[in-house]
Amino acid sequence: MASTPTPRTELTGATVVVTGASSGLGRGVSLALAASGANVVLAARRSGLIEDLAAQIIEAGGNSLAVTTDVSRGEEVARLGAAAAERFGQLDVWINNVGVGALGFFWDIPAEDHARIVDVNLKGLILGAHEARGRFRAQGFGTLVNIGSIDSEVPLAYQASYAATKAGILSIGRSLNEELRLAGFEGIHVCTVMPWAVDTPWWIHAANYTGHTPRMAAMDDPALVIDAIVRACVEPEEEIPVGAKARVSNASHQWFPELTERLSARLAEREIAKAAPLPHTSGAIHAPMSEGAGINGGIRDRMAREDAQRH
Repeated sequence: MASTPTPRTELTGATVVVTGASSGLGRGVSLALAASGANVVLAARRSGLIEDLAAQIIEAGGNSLAVTTDVSRGEEVARLGAAAAERFGQLDVWINNVGVGALGFFWDIPAEDHARIVDVNLKGLILGAHEARGRFRAQGFGTLVNIGSIDSEVPLAYQASYAATKAGILSIGRSLNEELRLAGFEGIHVCTVMPWAVDTPWWIHAANYTGHTPRMAAMDDPALVIDAIVRACVEPEEEIPVGAKARVSNASHQWFPELTERLSARLAEREIAKAAPLPHTSGAIHAPMSEGAGINGGIRDRMAREDAQRH
């Protein structure tokens, strides 16, 4: 009789699916997981980037598989899960690192851009969660790590549909955890990671209808969030605000919701006013772009240059 796979308490030999792996947090998490001995299944739309990343991991002595995936398409998400299982057997962790955005007043952003954000951020996460949960149920364990945002708790002006989808992610995580308890699936965990604004290529890829280059005050370094996501793979908590700014903002909104929303809106407005002019763009939300292939987005450096020019 075949032995029953058992859940892992460390990353060595664990199989982890990472969506959005071509750049930013997904790329950084994939490299960190591989360095910790995990089998990493890379998913993103940009085939060349994830294939190169898989080759880099393998050359360094790790195990990796690249699967081109648009998370808004159910058949592609199902193919991703099947490819991971076929290559590595049991699936220990699924990281739903999905997130495209649009910046600007709600009415200035085209309806098709709003729809695409919902299609990727919410529908794509639901499809990933459904695929992962099915495989976790069959083996009796698994960890689903959903990447939310502080916007999951605090709605932010100029990011209405993005914030709405991130709020939905937090709600889904809470509901899933209760359903898993009711169904008796003690070995399956759902974790929502909630970072502050992070200096990644997300800002380069976002649709932007503000008329200015994208900015946000006091951006966090990607390494802070990458460490939190990797830690969540083996020490899952239901909700993880990452860093002091996210924790304070999260607590502030729970105690003083209207004040926190007003202050957050004014902060976003002030940052936009400081930025250099930029023509309207749909960014990479409908189709991938070649720009923004690293972990760091270089946004803080560009903001420093803009601030220096103003003075």
